[in-house]
Amino acid sequence: MTRPSKMIMMGTAALAFSASTLAAETMVIATFSDPTPMNAVRGTDAFAAATGWDIEWRVFNSGTEVIAALASGDVKVAELGSSPLAIAASQGVDLQMFMLSYAIGQAESLIAHDGSGITTLADLKGKRVAVPVGSTAHYSLMGAMAHAGLTEADVTIVSMPPDQIAASWSMGVLDAAFIWPPVQTQLLESGTRIVGADQTADWGYPTFNAWVVDMDFAAAHPAEMAAFARVMDGANQAYLADPAAWTPGSAPVTAIADLTGAPADQIPQILQGYTFVPLADQTGPAWLGNAANVMQSTAAFLKSAGRIDTVADDYAPFVNADIAAAATQ
Repeated sequence: MTRPSKMIMMGTAALAFSASTLAAETMVIATFSDPTPMNAVRGTDAFAAATGWDIEWRVFNSGTEVIAALASGDVKVAELGSSPLAIAASQGVDLQMFMLSYAIGQAESLIAHDGSGITTLADLKGKRVAVPVGSTAHYSLMGAMAHAGLTEADVTIVSMPPDQIAASWSMGVLDAAFIWPPVQTQLLESGTRIVGADQTADWGYPTFNAWVVDMDFAAAHPAEMAAFARVMDGANQAYLADPAAWTPGSAPVTAIADLTGAPADQIPQILQGYTFVPLADQTGPAWLGNAANVMQSTAAFLKSAGRIDTVADDYAPFVNADIAAAATQ
């Protein structure tokens, strides 16, 4: 064997070893415990088979935690609410929104505790309202208060993760909470819905959950990201094809319940509170084409409310429409 041939073979072997090592590396993906269609697929090997990744799905309690994980580099792909997304982009975290998870409707709502005396938004004055601060629910709450002419000085806002909201609610120390399922469903057993995120969106405060990716990772793995988006879209499309088939005893609902802990008999109703948009429709001007504008308006509102210090001049770099376009070809 000649020396050049030997060196070529050694180089090829090194590349093969490097590729196999990369393929074996665990890919941590951040998500939440929302009982959505993708969780009917998350427990299978569909995402791993499509991408070639060894996936660890890590469930987070809040967008603030997800931002920290993205900024540290521990997570490359994550689900993130529109309000935390605007915060992260404004802070210069190197991420890009590449698809919508769902538009938030009544899946996030302000629930008033029975006996609190709250029947309208104006009744929030002087009350204790819990919400995960920095979340989409928090943004919707601030929008609802602004719509009603209330300021944060008028309301005692208590920052709590969902599980603590549920515990505090049962002890009767909260007057209201703006929260999502499955905790929202639990609160409705002894409370009343005052307003949902669908209404606050109509008032100019739209919210959604998005899938985001580290910018450099997206540039280095376009095929894998398109495959990931394609499987995610397939999960949503399976629900959209026949929502009535997703009964408490159906296989997908059972799978969602097993992964998220949400009661199977409540999941069909919870699903109706979300708006799932086909990926092909997301590539147009209403969603990915408008995402930068929504981020900027969200950031501007958060700055006016004292939640962030700066607003970027342009949020277009934080949107990647190429992944969805490739996934739908």
